[in-house]
Amino acid sequence: MTTTHFNTKERILGAAEELFAQHGFAGTSLRQVTSRADVNIAAVNYHFGSKENLVNEVFRRRMDEMSERRLAQLRRAQEEKPGDLEAILAAFIEPPLALTIDRHGGSAFVRVLARAFAEKNDRLRKFLSDNYGHVLREFAKAIGQAVPALAKEDLYWRLDFTAGALTYAMADFGLIKRPTGVSEKAHCEKAAQALIRFAAAGLRAAG
Repeated sequence: MTTTHFNTKERILGAAEELFAQHGFAGTSLRQVTSRADVNIAAVNYHFGSKENLVNEVFRRRMDEMSERRLAQLRRAQEEKPGDLEAILAAFIEPPLALTIDRHGGSAFVRVLARAFAEKNDRLRKFLSDNYGHVLREFAKAIGQAVPALAKEDLYWRLDFTAGALTYAMADFGLIKRPTGVSEKAHCEKAAQALIRFAAAGLRAAG
């Protein structure tokens, strides 16, 4: 792919990400995307083919890297601290939270991710499940080995609740705001540690 094609595609993805974050998927038109990216509709059709594919690629651009980071950290945890629930949860929680302080559009994607949970979009949910469901299954397997007494149904409920709490924390909807004088990185790390403790306690709780 030439540099021009790469730049055009990235501009379209960046514009779409910002607009989806602001207006949602249904509320954003391809005309708005082309205007923000300063391209014509033919460029969108050439690179993505349809609005649905554009939505999917906005997610793929971030989710591929985030999933790789999660799984790499999980593998390290299993090698260095086998059976350590907190280390497993750190691998699940820390890479997504790091997106919130990413200077290259990560914060916009966090809002897009929140939209995906809030808006009923069955095709998008199927795309995410088909492409990234294996990540959740890997973590479910690792957590199940760390907490062997936990029934499988309870495990999946609690992992769902942890994922929901993580999304909430990423979107910064909560009561705790970053104090004056505390860096974004330090605040993010503190949030991750608090969520890891919370999730570990929930997963270890009696059924």
